[in-house]
Amino acid sequence: MTGGQTHKVIVVGGGLAGIAAAVRLSKAGVAVMLLETRQRLGGRATSHVDPRNGEPLDNCQHVVLKCCTEYLELARDMGVQGLFDWHREQYWVEAGGRVSVIRPGVLPPPAHYAGSFLAARFLSLTEKAAVGRGLLAMRRIDPQSVAHRTLGDILRDLRQPARAVARFWSPIIVGACNLDVDAVSARPALKVIRDGFLSAADAAVLGLARVPLVRLYDRVPEIIENAGGAVRLGVGVDRVAGGTVIAGDERLEADAVVCALPPERAAAVVDPADAAPWTDLLAGMRFSPILGVHLEFGRPVLPLPHCVLVDRPTHWFFRKDAEGRRVHAVVSAADAWLGKTRDQIVEAVVADLHACFPDTEGVQPIAALPIMEKRATFAATPATEIARKRGFMESSRGFRRLVLAGDYLDTGWPATMEGAVRSGNAAAGFLLEELGAIPATASPQVPL
Repeated sequence: MTGGQTHKVIVVGGGLAGIAAAVRLSKAGVAVMLLETRQRLGGRATSHVDPRNGEPLDNCQHVVLKCCTEYLELARDMGVQGLFDWHREQYWVEAGGRVSVIRPGVLPPPAHYAGSFLAARFLSLTEKAAVGRGLLAMRRIDPQSVAHRTLGDILRDLRQPARAVARFWSPIIVGACNLDVDAVSARPALKVIRDGFLSAADAAVLGLARVPLVRLYDRVPEIIENAGGAVRLGVGVDRVAGGTVIAGDERLEADAVVCALPPERAAAVVDPADAAPWTDLLAGMRFSPILGVHLEFGRPVLPLPHCVLVDRPTHWFFRKDAEGRRVHAVVSAADAWLGKTRDQIVEAVVADLHACFPDTEGVQPIAALPIMEKRATFAATPATEIARKRGFMESSRGFRRLVLAGDYLDTGWPATMEGAVRSGNAAAGFLLEELGAIPATASPQVPL
């Protein structure tokens, strides 16, 4: 800030993008008012109260990788970096119970997974060789040049066997991008592959929070308040225009506003003139669902901390207690599950548990809670990727005292916690540059 001035910014939306923007601005001395319509922070990466026992329960399992550098920096700023357990091993389990363990070895990148991958048994030697050739070829592809194509197109260009696509490429991409390989743009998919598998040796080391997700944000109000700001929960926003926010009967003014609402909400509340650069993106936004199923058993059923299920309708299992009695199942890109009843969902997931862990045959859960998030992520299709790039270029032409933030904007990443944080950081960084050149009492009617 110039001249020792204190500026005020309103951040609308308390998900990860809004939290990241608010924390970065607060660290720079900006007084932030963070508005969130719910009574808790975190957006989609949060917890709710389990109606069965009153305990906090995460909406769905969220995973962070070591390559998620800006998310991890935010975790340090929030003082929660020590609340994650880190796993170097990825467990891939086939029907019948055979387990393959993928872990980084002693060779330098990009060969650091070569040893364990060659020892894995869920692919044939021919399929492994094809995957290896494909990974090396992907290092030479410019992701920007293939945004208009799907990853499936690229895999066919690289002559990847159908079984290798089903057993290797699909689990990775569906888990990270929440879309099938034939639906997702090659641009974010290649980002996942290159950053996770072809960069630093520890890039794909997996972190899982030891506490309910909502607890990760406990210090956010303190960080904001220490800079002269405030967090207001339970405040719904009706209109955003320039530096003005209308929330019910309140008219709130600020030097600038960060709108970190989900895209469908941003489209509904942001003044069309302010949203003009993103009109095509917001109007054409499509979503992809994720299904999370919380299961509890009377005896231990999951001996592994987490695992990928090979060629099964259920994609992941995560152990949620030390014994393996509590299990969280995840199905990404869960469109095919939308019409299933609760009982059908539980039956199908338990059948996958029995298939991959045969010693659990006949064991049934004593409690089960499926949670379907129909709008879990934006769908990073080729059309969406083109609109993301266009919105970024058009938004850089001028500043109307309002910026958007959210993982659906042009971060280069798919719909991830890292993408959300990067977007929030970018919005805050842009405002810090702009606010440094204006008086703190600038009129809301005057473009900055």
